[in-house]
Amino acid sequence: MAKVESFQLDHTKVKAPYVRLITEEHGEKGDSITNFDLRLVQPNANAIPTAGLHTIEHLLAGLLRDRMSGVIDCSPFGCRTGFHLIMWGEHTTTEVAKALKGSLEEIANVTKWEDVPGTDITSCGNYRDHSLFSAKEWSKKILDEGISDKPFERNVI
Repeated sequence: MAKVESFQLDHTKVKAPYVRLITEEHGEKGDSITNFDLRLVQPNANAIPTAGLHTIEHLLAGLLRDRMSGVIDCSPFGCRTGFHLIMWGEHTTTEVAKALKGSLEEIANVTKWEDVPGTDITSCGNYRDHSLFSAKEWSKKILDEGISDKPFERNVI
């Protein structure tokens, strides 16, 4: 079986919340794709409840695109500690951390239920499993801890 980088990471050494570059891939035609680890909570110490994580996911899908060009996908980790962010082109962890911070600030302080996309039966595969209250509370907690642009030391942006 192929080795997956994320499973090689020592999850006991990282210091969340942080943004980490997982990989930068270059295609045959010169295209570049970057994959980032947006770790919102400390692995094996906490996990965001599913409904809150689901709502954060739906909101980040648009909010990150509003703040950066080249966003392909933002998908939650099964462990519920953060997200993969896949992007076209080369980006820095600082650029991504700033966009993530701005997005979480908007979730925490501005977002209303009617702002959350994909919350009905036709636009979501599990539309009943959302919580804006949880998304807001977790966003505030993450912001209070500060988002680092380095995974193994705290360099809060």
